[in-house]
Amino acid sequence: MPDTLPPDPLVTLADVQAAAKVLEGNIERTELAHSRTLSAITGAEIWIKFENRQYTAAFKERGALNKLSKLTPEEKRRGVIAASAGNHAQGVAYHARRLNIPATIVMAKTTPFNKVEHTRNHGARVILEGMIFDEAKDYALALGEKEGLVFIHPFDDLDIIAGQGTIALEMLADNPDLDTLVVPIGGGGLISGIAVAAKALKPDIKIIGVEAAMYPCMHAALRGKTPKMGGATIAEGIAVKEVGKLTRQIAERLLDDIVLVEEEHLERAITLFAEVEKTIAEGAGAAGLAALLAHPSRFYGRKVGLVLCGGNIDTRLLASVLTRALVRENRLARIRIIGDDRPGLLALVSKIIGDNGANIMEVAHNRIALDVPAKGAEFDILMETRDSQHTQEVIDALAQAGYPPRAL
Repeated sequence: MPDTLPPDPLVTLADVQAAAKVLEGNIERTELAHSRTLSAITGAEIWIKFENRQYTAAFKERGALNKLSKLTPEEKRRGVIAASAGNHAQGVAYHARRLNIPATIVMAKTTPFNKVEHTRNHGARVILEGMIFDEAKDYALALGEKEGLVFIHPFDDLDIIAGQGTIALEMLADNPDLDTLVVPIGGGGLISGIAVAAKALKPDIKIIGVEAAMYPCMHAALRGKTPKMGGATIAEGIAVKEVGKLTRQIAERLLDDIVLVEEEHLERAITLFAEVEKTIAEGAGAAGLAALLAHPSRFYGRKVGLVLCGGNIDTRLLASVLTRALVRENRLARIRIIGDDRPGLLALVSKIIGDNGANIMEVAHNRIALDVPAKGAEFDILMETRDSQHTQEVIDALAQAGYPPRAL
C-alpha cells in the first residue's frame, strides 16, 4: 500500500457507476424489500438489501470482480492472492475462475469450515494460516511477494471500494425515499463505497456504521482512541484489528456515526432474519439489524436501508444461535424435581407436563447426589413450551401436585 494517499475524494460517484457497468450481468442484482414485521419490532421503516442472495452468498463479489477486471494481462497470467475471513475469499476465487486467473487464498485457521470448503470448491488454492484476519493477511503479503502474485486487498483498495458502492446505487434506485443506511464495518470497504455513492446521490442521507463491540476498530480510529479488542465474536466477518488507510479517510469525511453492538443483539438479529424473513444471515450480515435492536431510539420513525451483507454462517453455529434464542425466550426451559425414588414417579411428572401442553425434550436422573435423600431421586427435565408464561403454568401445575421444580 502507498505511504501517501491521493487527494480527496479518493473514490467518486463516477467510479462507482463505472463499476456498476462492469458488474452488470455478472452478479445478482439483489432485491431490496420492505419488512413489515421488523419495522413493527424496531419502530423504524426497514428495507433490506439481500446481498446474501449473491452466488457466493455475500456482497464481496462486487469489489472482487471490479478489481479483477482491472488487472493487466500480465497480472492475470501471474495470478492473484487474497486474505479473507471467508466472503472475500469466495468472491475472489469464484470470479478468478470465471476469468481464468489462478487464485491463492489465505484464511485464518478460525474461519468457519463451510467458508473454507466453498472457497476450495471455487478452484482456489487455500492456505490456512494465523488465528485472525490480520495474521492471515501478513502471511498472504509475504507469500505474494515471494511468488510474484497480485495481492487483492479485501477492503483498502479503490477498485474494491467502488465495486461495493454499487449496492447504494441499487438501493436508492429501488427506494429513493430512504433517509438512513445502516452498514456493517470490518475494514471499511463496504461502508466507504456505499457512503461515496449515497452521499453523492442524496447528500442529506445518514450513513451509520455498525461494529461488533469486541472489535470497535473504526469507532476508535475516528475518535483518536486505541481500542480494546479481541474475543470470539459471532461476527467474524467484521472482526478486524485495523481499518484501512483509504477507508478511514473516506469514513472520516462521509460517515455520520458508528454504533457498537453486543453479541446478544447479533444473535437476536440472526434469529429474527430466520424467523421473520425466512433468510439466513451470518453474524456480520445481521449487524445492521442488531444496531436497530440495540439502539432503537436512534432510528425510530426513519426510513432505514439495511445491508444484509452475507449469509455464510456455519450450520452448527446457526443451530446453536437458534437454540439459544429459544432458551433466552424461555421456550426451552430446564427444571429440576426431587422426589421419592419409586416406580411411576417419572410417568406422573411427565403426565402433568404433557397435560399442560409442554413437550419433554430430555430427562436426566441423579440418584447419587449428596443433596438428594438416599431414598430419593433427582430429575433434570428439559421441556419445550410456547413462551415464558406457558413455562410458568407448567411449573405451577407441578408445584400444586406436590413436586415443586427449581428452574436451572
